[in-house]
Amino acid sequence: MEKLNVGDRLQIQCYKHDGKIHRCWDEAVVLDVKKDYIVFGNEKTLVTEAQGNTWRTKEPAVMYFFTNKWYNIIVQLKKEGVTYYCNIATPFIIEEGTIKYIDYDLDLRIFPNGSFKILDKQEYKYHKKKMNYSDDLDIVINKSLSELITDYQKHVSMFNNDINLEYGAFYKTLKEKNSN
Repeated sequence: MEKLNVGDRLQIQCYKHDGKIHRCWDEAVVLDVKKDYIVFGNEKTLVTEAQGNTWRTKEPAVMYFFTNKWYNIIVQLKKEGVTYYCNIATPFIIEEGTIKYIDYDLDLRIFPNGSFKILDKQEYKYHKKKMNYSDDLDIVINKSLSELITDYQKHVSMFNNDINLEYGAFYKTLKEKNSN
C-alpha cells in the first residue's frame, strides 16, 4: 500500500462486481492512518455517476476504509445530527492516488435517533443473479452485514459521534490551512 500522510488528497472509485465503474468522488483527505483502517474527510465533493451525471455531497463527511473488513463507513455530519451510511464492500486498495473498492449493494443507514435500516436488498438480489455472485461471496457479504450491525450495537469507535465530530473539525482545520 502507498504510504499516506495526514492531509494527502486522494480520489475514490467504486466499482461493481463485473469490474465496471459505479461512482467516483473527486476528493478524500487523509485525516488519520491506523493499522487496520484509514480515516478520510470531504465536503461538497464532486461525485460522478457511471452514467456521467454529477452532483456534490451536501455536508461534511468522515469516511472509514478498512484493510480487512468487507464494509466502509461514511459518517455524514448533518445539521439535524450524525447519520451513518455504511456500504457492504470489499476491503479497499490504493492505486495511483485513488481509493478503490467493489460495492456489493447492501447498505446500512443509521439515523441520528439510533435506529437503523438495511437498504437495497432488492438491488443485491438482482445483481447477485445478474453478475453470478458465488455462494462463498454471498456468505461473506451477509456475514459482513451482521458484523457491521454488531459493531454498531457494540458502539465501536467508528460509531462514536464525539470522535467523528472531532474528525470533522480536524478536516475543516486542514481545509482552511490548505486554502491559505
